[in-house]
Amino acid sequence: MAVVSIPDPRWVDALSDVPGVELVEWDMKSPPPRPDIEVVVPPYMSSPTRLEHLAALPELQAVQLVTAGYDHALPYLPDGVRLANGAGIHDTSTAELALALVLAAQRGIPDFVRAQERGEWLRAAGRPSLADRRVLVVGYGSVGRAIVRRLLAFETDVTVVASRAREGDDLVERVHGIDELSTLAPRAEILVLIVPLTDDTRGLVDAELLARLPEQALVVNVARGPVVDTDALVEACRDGRVRAALDVTDPEPLPEDHPLWSTPGVLISPHVGGASTAFEPRALDFLREQLGAHARGEGLTHVVHPR
Repeated sequence: MAVVSIPDPRWVDALSDVPGVELVEWDMKSPPPRPDIEVVVPPYMSSPTRLEHLAALPELQAVQLVTAGYDHALPYLPDGVRLANGAGIHDTSTAELALALVLAAQRGIPDFVRAQERGEWLRAAGRPSLADRRVLVVGYGSVGRAIVRRLLAFETDVTVVASRAREGDDLVERVHGIDELSTLAPRAEILVLIVPLTDDTRGLVDAELLARLPEQALVVNVARGPVVDTDALVEACRDGRVRAALDVTDPEPLPEDHPLWSTPGVLISPHVGGASTAFEPRALDFLREQLGAHARGEGLTHVVHPR
């Protein structure tokens, strides 16, 4: 039997029928309840420091995240232990929020909310639509594809960028390489970021790239905060050159006195892209497949480290 730790007692019950797996409840707030755990599923949206307890597991083989991002786990991963991310779990929820941020920013929803609080009938005709906009999506994994699928339904002109150029698929004619980003930016009325945080993507959207975007372009970050140079973004938004809709920030959580809060043209949500009711059923379906494959000796899929 493969011994697997699960952070939530409800999840233990839901997954108790996976063949070949013995489930142990462990929220990682304290040392492991037993030493023979070989796969750990950490709690969703908990402090990364809980992962320090991984070092106390001599038989640990793999860590299975339920997040798409994995950079937070790498510093705590013992040598020789595989790390798999929750690819696909957050596609629906994150794509929904990305579209919500785009639509809210384009159509002026924050202005309408503030006007409603004042009891003011705001004259706001002529706001930019999402339809007919040129959208550049940077990151074309499973979440990126989910975003693109929804953007196309809104009659947009979508271009996508990934780590390397390749042929297109059923959604786009071509996938551009990240080395083409600077030449594609001048056409991007909306720039959507959904890349993992790596050494290559940290600070990807800097002052130089922001300057290449069209006037009043919208920068939408549903990736990781450090993908964008925060100081450069604040300056560009204050100048009125670009706008921003951010589910992630750098730093995070954003201090109450941070200038981003009061920067014109900036809409902020508190990193809730994947945190909707769509998360749990998809996470359970995903874990059922992953843990079953591990118990059968097939190994986890979506292994992000070591590559």
